[in-house]
Amino acid sequence: MTVDVRGPHFVRSFERGLAVIRAFDADHPALTLSEVARACELTRAAARRFLLTLADLGYVHTDGRLFRLTPRVLELGYSYLAGFTLPQIAEPYLERLVAQVRESSSLCVLDGDDVVYVTRVPTSRIMTASITVGTRFPAHLTSVGRVILAGLPDAEIDTRLARADLRPLTARTLVTADALRAELRRVRRQGYALVDQELEDGLRSVAAPVRDRDGEVVAGVNIAVHAGRNSVESVRRDLLPHLLATVARIDADLRITGPVRAAGRDTGTHR
Repeated sequence: MTVDVRGPHFVRSFERGLAVIRAFDADHPALTLSEVARACELTRAAARRFLLTLADLGYVHTDGRLFRLTPRVLELGYSYLAGFTLPQIAEPYLERLVAQVRESSSLCVLDGDDVVYVTRVPTSRIMTASITVGTRFPAHLTSVGRVILAGLPDAEIDTRLARADLRPLTARTLVTADALRAELRRVRRQGYALVDQELEDGLRSVAAPVRDRDGEVVAGVNIAVHAGRNSVESVRRDLLPHLLATVARIDADLRITGPVRAAGRDTGTHR
């Protein structure tokens, strides 16, 4: 015997109304009254009341015989989706990416002249760079910072480079504004950035920009690897396609959810 665990608060008619909405799907975009009643295990009279109520509310359209959902039903889930923060949206995709490439991946946003790590999915490998959520690095030194900077207007890039601390951290660090400006132009053209041991010896990273539904760069996602395991060529060949596919999925979600909220995001010019 099945035990009904629903409490005394449970509104059965509301459950039935939601069942009527769920009866429509990609395979059944239009249904007759009888089909809705059968799919929801309702009497024809009950199904008719639910459908006509939904029609009065603007969620269903009927030509007198067939019933269809209207785009207004998207409102029922929009408030939930719009409440997602960028890290919440991105994290499942980063987890899948890390499982595919077996390298660490992070989501970063711009805060002043730094990038801040707001989501990180590590691997079991020990990296020489100790990075956790909240870690900050100068944006111009990192692949993820460069894809975000490349999305800014040229005038703002010039302003940021003019005040950047360009002292080298390794023998490979770009240390002139002209070199960085040229690199950012390259990043903008190709759609990704690859930084080879400029932040730390032995550390390579590749990053791609995350864009909102208006096409604005709001964050970046990277994959970080040890130079001893991955050459520049293998990063481009083996890791970059997975990274770009992941970012495309995040972008697609952002086109649905609209404006994003991410702790630390700030494209202003203060530091």
